[in-house]
Amino acid sequence: MGIVDRVRERGPLTVAAFMDLALYDHELGYYARAVQRSGRTGDFFTSVDVGPLFGELLERQIAEMAAILGGSATTIEHVALVEAGAGNGRLSADILRAARRRDPDLLKRLRLHLVEASATARAAQRETLGDLAPFLATSGAALPESFEGVLLANELIDAMPVHQVAMTTAGLREIYVEARGAGLEAVEGPLSTADIERYLARAGADLQPGWRAEVNLHAVDWMRDAARRLRRGFMILIDYGHRAAELYSASHAGGTLTTFSRHHEPSAISHQPSPWLESPGERDLTAHVDFTTLQAVAEEEGMTTIGLLDQTYFLLGIASGEPPDALAAAARAFKTLVMPGGLGSTHKVLLLAKNAGAPALRGCSYRVRMT
Repeated sequence: MGIVDRVRERGPLTVAAFMDLALYDHELGYYARAVQRSGRTGDFFTSVDVGPLFGELLERQIAEMAAILGGSATTIEHVALVEAGAGNGRLSADILRAARRRDPDLLKRLRLHLVEASATARAAQRETLGDLAPFLATSGAALPESFEGVLLANELIDAMPVHQVAMTTAGLREIYVEARGAGLEAVEGPLSTADIERYLARAGADLQPGWRAEVNLHAVDWMRDAARRLRRGFMILIDYGHRAAELYSASHAGGTLTTFSRHHEPSAISHQPSPWLESPGERDLTAHVDFTTLQAVAEEEGMTTIGLLDQTYFLLGIASGEPPDALAAAARAFKTLVMPGGLGSTHKVLLLAKNAGAPALRGCSYRVRMT
């Protein structure tokens, strides 16, 4: 039974339910069936695919955060490094290798927790970590119950299932997915939950007739849960996204939900009114992140916003304290990571602290700007 048959069997699904099926179903889901989906031979390209430099730079920021939390083993015996959406563990492996070279004392104190929904990817994590596998404290589908340290999520939230809505002359309607013939179609229906209207009101969204938009209720729940589990420490969230005022504006009137296959966005050439419905389970599905709402939810849970900025400025801040020759060997990779119009400006970084004050972090030392 394929995804179309599953939709036909279950009846019309919200877009969020469809995404959950197409991406995370343990038998049919896009992410569930592969160890790795990104890279030059995959469907999309991430900062991790540029090479180990991204992890090396993040290690510098994590080392500073760990020092703020307590600079010696007598202050904090262990520092948790929790990577959410860790895949097969490539990014954390790069971070730990950098710590072994630069901060061996930090490495001794680190306890790695890899959080990943795909059992297939989780099964590959120890092999990816290699001789650093002894630092892996836990690997599972859920965040640790309670921890103190640093939570890192790189391109996690943009892949969370979203509800899609359309503003009509008769009011707000939700988009549903139903099976028709051999394929899938998007149809309008009533809102599945009043939480959608509450979310949009909170974000200050003023949708006009003809506009479509996405609402990520899952991200709200995830942020609230993560903030409560973190007793003391920091969060580094890196993703595609915008402030709510831009996300819910005429510049994104068609919504941001899209699909990628072999580094192309089929929606750009498809004649399908909802091209993200094509080849379900075989393509990535993603929607841009509403950083305004994420930040507000985090602050409600006792967190402090340290900065919201482009990846360009975040990485330039981290690198600014390095000797001139430190990045020379990886100059091309660094340029790729910070290039405006590419990874540098499309990716945003939200830095949060809990019970750690509001320190001037290295990643905010160059410029705190979000384009």
